[in-house]
Amino acid sequence: MMRLFLVLPLAFFLLMIPAARAETLTRQQAIDLALKHDPRIRERRHLVDAARALLQQVLGRRGFSYDVNAFVGLSPAIDGGFYRDGAATCTALPCTLRSDGGKLEDGVSLWTHIQFRIVRPLATFGKIHHYSAAAQGQVDIRRADVQLQKRRVRLQLLRAWYGYLTARETRYLFEDVHRRVVNAERLVRRWIRIGRGTVKQSDLYALQTARSLMEKYLAQATAVERIALDGLRVLTGKGLGSPLRVAERRIRPVPLPKYSLERLIRSALEKRPEMRQLVAGMRARRSLVRAHKAEKRPNIYVGLIGSGSWSPDRERLYNPYIVDPFNGGGLTPVIGIQWSWNGRVHSARVAQARAKLKALNERAAFARQGIPYQVAEQYHRVHGLYKALKSLARGSRFGRRWMLTRYTDFEAGLEKPAKIIEAFQGYILAYSDYLKTVNDYNLAVARLMSVAGMDEQ
Repeated sequence: MMRLFLVLPLAFFLLMIPAARAETLTRQQAIDLALKHDPRIRERRHLVDAARALLQQVLGRRGFSYDVNAFVGLSPAIDGGFYRDGAATCTALPCTLRSDGGKLEDGVSLWTHIQFRIVRPLATFGKIHHYSAAAQGQVDIRRADVQLQKRRVRLQLLRAWYGYLTARETRYLFEDVHRRVVNAERLVRRWIRIGRGTVKQSDLYALQTARSLMEKYLAQATAVERIALDGLRVLTGKGLGSPLRVAERRIRPVPLPKYSLERLIRSALEKRPEMRQLVAGMRARRSLVRAHKAEKRPNIYVGLIGSGSWSPDRERLYNPYIVDPFNGGGLTPVIGIQWSWNGRVHSARVAQARAKLKALNERAAFARQGIPYQVAEQYHRVHGLYKALKSLARGSRFGRRWMLTRYTDFEAGLEKPAKIIEAFQGYILAYSDYLKTVNDYNLAVARLMSVAGMDEQ
């Protein structure tokens, strides 16, 4: 009794803990979550940031650049004057200058040196402008990459979404037929036992075979359903094992797009990310050709250049005609010209850039031919599947009526088991084919909108 009093409060506490509720998502919510959480989209956004940084690097060439070199070292220490033996003055001719500058008789001194250069370009004759235009083209290409990846993720999400709905309804189909086969098997067993009607042992074997096949197909449909649901969990960022439900109770055909083929092709040539990439790539290649041509021209710059050295244990010289590298310095504003050019290398770079530009032009020409064909291919596929699913919808309804009529007659003892097995097979073939066609049609519509550049971004 004491143990019971200890267990009851614990059980009551556990019952009060709310169970994890499955989150129900609509199709658009699932798409939004996939676009938000997919790491591949974030990866391409980082590449956009890298391309922007490259552009800023090129534009930074317009500003001041700083070159500073500083070090601390040792120099020979020097005491005394300018003349031999360290004399400060010369009283008798000839005057002999001292020559012990490289010796260490007076020890060593700390040597501090700094050299700096601060310059800003005045004119680069188009180099910065054209290189920055090429870098901007790279930014535009990377931005289009983000849109392309969004399109791929959206199609993957829809494939998992429709695949899950198709697998779930297929499971429902096999569960329904399996239940009827089991019931028919029980009836035949009972009729054989009581000797009713004309059923035979072979009829029981046929139903048992059909039941085994139904269980196999049911297991396969259940596995596909779970795989598709796990795909939805991963794509939406929920994680494997998380409770998740879809809002749609059945898979239904999406509306047939009302756009004409010409309208879809025009939209594809205007809105496809690939076309924006081609335009940006051609612009970048042209800019690179111009930039490489500008490389044969010099750069004009203005700035400030200076240097300084200090050795405290050396006597300083103030003679303007004598320079001591260990003591002294200078500072001056400058305007200069810088020119580094190799004729053969420059010509090769220009030729390489021109060849790549021509190759890109050929790719653009192929895209203008291939994209309309791609749109037309999807357009005709969508319309063909739409007609097919209309016919299959009628066929699956008739197949269900066929199965129900035969099954009712069988329960009344008016139909043989072989006939209901035939009806089961016909209904399964018609309805499963209809479900697959709806799945294919919905995905084809999604691809059509995608290749036409009209899908949701």
